[in-house]
Amino acid sequence: MRKKVVLPLATLGTLFAGVALAGPASAHGYISSPPSRQALCASGAVPDCGQIQYEPQSVEAPKGSKLCSGGNANFKVLDDESRNWPAATVGRKVTFNWTLTARHSTSTWVYYVDGQQVATFDDRGAIPNATVSHQVDLSAYSGDHTVLAVWNIADTANAFYNCVDLNIGGTASPTTAPSTPTAAPTTAAPSTPASSAPASSAPASSAPASSTPADGASSPAQTTYPTGPTPPPVATSVPHSTDPSATAWKSWTWYDRGDKVTYDGVTYECRQSHTTLPGWEPPTVLALWLPE
Repeated sequence: MRKKVVLPLATLGTLFAGVALAGPASAHGYISSPPSRQALCASGAVPDCGQIQYEPQSVEAPKGSKLCSGGNANFKVLDDESRNWPAATVGRKVTFNWTLTARHSTSTWVYYVDGQQVATFDDRGAIPNATVSHQVDLSAYSGDHTVLAVWNIADTANAFYNCVDLNIGGTASPTTAPSTPTAAPTTAAPSTPASSAPASSAPASSAPASSTPADGASSPAQTTYPTGPTPPPVATSVPHSTDPSATAWKSWTWYDRGDKVTYDGVTYECRQSHTTLPGWEPPTVLALWLPE
C-alpha cells in the first residue's frame, strides 16, 4: 500500500472548498472537497503539476477509463503515484463536493475505490446545480485508499475524472502535514492541529446536496467530518495594498484577465477571465485572483 502524507480534512476543507476556475469553454467541473488531485495541484499543495494547476475542472476524456487522468495525455501527472499525494483523513461516510464551472446534462456520477465500483447516482439527463454533493458509504474500507469519481455526461461520449486520496477512519497527525508550498496559484493553509483552531471557524464544506441516487431516494445529508473545527481562512494573512485603478469587487460581474479589484482592503489582479458568483470572493478563490 502506498505511503501517503496525511492531512486533516478540516484544514484541507478550508483550503480547497472555494477554489474554482471559470472562463474558457473548456471549463467544466471537479471535486473541491475532500480535495481531488487536481484541486491539490491548483492550490499549490502539490507543486509542478503543469497545466492542470490552472484548470482543475478540465480533466475530460472518453467514458470508460479507470485512470485519474481519464487517459487524457495533457493531465497524465494525475496518474503519477510517485508524487505521494496527500490523503485527507475522513470518517466511514464521506461527502464529496463538486464545483461545476459549466453545467452539463448528466447521466450518472460513479464512485470507485481502488478500481471497484461502490456508488452510483443517476441524474437521468438533468442539468445539475453549480455545486453538487454526494454522500458515499466507505465503511467497508479503512486506511489509505484512492477514490475515482466519474461524472458521465448525458449528451456526449465524454466524462470528467477525479481521484481523491483518503485516509478512511484514520487519525490525522499534524506533524506529517507538508509545509506551506511555494508554488502558484494559491497559498496552502498552515498545518495547525485541528484541536487548537478557534471554535467559531466555519465547517469544512457547505455545498448543498443536489443529485439523486440510482434507486430514486434523496441524496443523504452532508456529513460533518470528525477532525475538529477548521483553522482561520488563509486570506487573512494577505498583506494589504492599494491601487488607484482597482474597483470594488462585485458578484455576478464579468472580469477580464488583468482587471484589478479591491476586497476587504486588499488589491487583487484577475488571473483568468470569469463571471463572479456569490461565495467566489477573491480571498476564497486565489486560483482566480492574485493578491498584490
